[in-house]
Amino acid sequence: MSSHRWVGTLLAVLAAGILCSGRAAALDLYVSADGHDAWSGRLAASDAGGKDGPFASLERARDEIRRLKREKSLLESVTVHVRSGTYFLDRTFELFSEDSGTAAAPIVYLGDGPARPLLVGGKLVTGFTPYKDKILVADVASQGLKGVAFRQLFFDGRRQILARYPNFDPKNPYAGGWAYVEGEPVDLYRDRPEDSGRLLHFKAEDARAISRPEEAEVFIFARFNWWNDIRRIASIDRENRVITLAGDCSYAIRPGDRYYIQGLFEELDSPGEWYLDKAAGKLYFWPPTPLEAKTVFAPTLRTIIQIGDGVSDVTFRGFDIKCCEGNAVALSKATNCLITGCVIRNVGDYNGSAVVIVEGSGNGVAGCDISEVGRDGVYISGGDRKTLRAAGNYADNNYIHHVGVFYKQGVGISLEGVGNRASHNLIHDGPRMGILFSGNNLLIEYNHIRHMNLETEDTGAVYTGGCDWISSRGTVIRYNYFHDMLGFGRKDGKWAMPYFAWGVYLDDNAGGVDVIGNIVARCARAGLHLHNGRDNLIENNIFLDNGLCQAEYNGWKQDSQMWKDHFPTMVKGFEMVAGEPAWQNMRNMKTHPKDAILPDGLIMSGNTLSRNIFCYRDPPAQLYRFSNVSFEHNAADYNLIWHYGLPIVSGQFDGLQALQAVGLDRNSLVADPLFVAPEKDDWRLRPDSPAFKLGFQPIPVDKIGPYPDRLRASWPITEAPGAREWLERDKAR
Repeated sequence: MSSHRWVGTLLAVLAAGILCSGRAAALDLYVSADGHDAWSGRLAASDAGGKDGPFASLERARDEIRRLKREKSLLESVTVHVRSGTYFLDRTFELFSEDSGTAAAPIVYLGDGPARPLLVGGKLVTGFTPYKDKILVADVASQGLKGVAFRQLFFDGRRQILARYPNFDPKNPYAGGWAYVEGEPVDLYRDRPEDSGRLLHFKAEDARAISRPEEAEVFIFARFNWWNDIRRIASIDRENRVITLAGDCSYAIRPGDRYYIQGLFEELDSPGEWYLDKAAGKLYFWPPTPLEAKTVFAPTLRTIIQIGDGVSDVTFRGFDIKCCEGNAVALSKATNCLITGCVIRNVGDYNGSAVVIVEGSGNGVAGCDISEVGRDGVYISGGDRKTLRAAGNYADNNYIHHVGVFYKQGVGISLEGVGNRASHNLIHDGPRMGILFSGNNLLIEYNHIRHMNLETEDTGAVYTGGCDWISSRGTVIRYNYFHDMLGFGRKDGKWAMPYFAWGVYLDDNAGGVDVIGNIVARCARAGLHLHNGRDNLIENNIFLDNGLCQAEYNGWKQDSQMWKDHFPTMVKGFEMVAGEPAWQNMRNMKTHPKDAILPDGLIMSGNTLSRNIFCYRDPPAQLYRFSNVSFEHNAADYNLIWHYGLPIVSGQFDGLQALQAVGLDRNSLVADPLFVAPEKDDWRLRPDSPAFKLGFQPIPVDKIGPYPDRLRASWPITEAPGAREWLERDKAR
């Protein structure tokens, strides 16, 4: 055999091996903070002559991949090794369909070095000089920030406070540092003709000398205390003590609502506060600690990484991503793209989240550490509701905390669409829910959610609404650990915590949800709330030491205003899918909303509460609270109940026998569940637990929460201090 034939045969064998392995041979490109975009990018470091080496930017590496594709010389997978260092991005790093990989030849942007490379969507601010007292000033116009009206500032890795009145109170971060709208508080749910979404009546003691009211903003929780608005001030009537906002708030501004005003140069009077004089290009800042050897960043980008329509099979792994005003990483209609092993921190404003996945399929956020986010930690959508086509987008094995910095409806994970998943995440410290979900056939499993709902009321660890009749049918919530859902709101005229929060909250007619094998402990009001919920299966859960009661049902009547208000939307939702083949096997979807009213005028039906454990110590706490519920159409049985020998009270029902008389819990038991170590929150059951006689199945507690994986950003996870530690210190006092 000639040498040429031998080489040809060898190449053919190698090619066949590559094809059989399902993966193409790899091309490695390199990016370094001390590289040059004129170099080849094939070397990890510059050569001895300093004439070749790594690229200097992600864009140059992307463009090289494009060039190779155009020349038809790229068939392999590509790994772009981004070396340790800080990369200040002048513009969003964007990928388009031409930048895609394939399943056999993916493209990976890999943080590669002893430390994760840092991608910064802003600029470093230097040149501070003394201004007055402890306030410093820097000329930012001369540092590339002329005309940039940045709204955040980061010092030594922490977001600083835009100068405000009243000052933030670090010793009382939730109830302190507020002004309150003038007037006597009124019933939260009573409308008034004089209500306005943009008129704020302030108290005499809260009158401020504001030199530039057009720059100032009001940060306010209007009326319901569900979430907040940030609205610019249009004018101030000092004589009548009325601030007029430039736009309506989400709800009417009512007496007693809490607010503060920000963006006031006159109020720069405490450590950590700052103010930007946009016209003069001057930044004024009172550092909370000495400035020496510490960095100050100002964001200039809204988005750091944008993965656009049609992009497929691209991974970003192992980056630090910080300092931007909007969504740090955004995926739109992508396929099989992955954000993994990244630390995403100090990003987002009122409308900005850490990672946003809009539509597409097979995209994931996995193994990331996400914190200090303006809105949501992760937002996921995708899939088709009419056909129930699953998108398969997911958030898995992430550590998410301190979200909703600006938007108080901000959550750890917002899960929408069809066939998407949130699994094995650890979520804590946020103003509202851990997971907000709406859609169909969603999967929420093995998550650990604690110490949420820190700034709002009427909320839960996980929450959905069903005003359209079809949300969130087909969803499964299983094998999660939800505990210490606090809630913050007005109780008897005073601000209180814990208050008015649940564990699993199926609101506004939500139906067709399976809640199976969860542990729900120490929630302010109850472990479970079905608000006119229907067709839900609540089975094999453990409810522990929840506040007012362990499970709560609140139904509607045919003359309820909420039923009347939502009825057209429910009819529209039902009729949109009623004839679709994919919906024919959805539980109890044969009932049209017009046929939902029961003979007694009640509506709530089809819920099953079975084989659960209810265990609670507080003497006044109740087992159930049922309001407007037909016991003929909502089942409860084979539950294990333990009030530590105290009476079993459920609203108007005094004792288990009273429940059994109306058809509930006829085969349930009152007995100690026999947990392994309840004093240590070890809720596993001993082999002789009476729960097993009722058909209870062991909950796989060892699988709950994040797990070690080569793609995780950190392991073991060191949990950041927050409300848990703050409350423990408060108790110690």
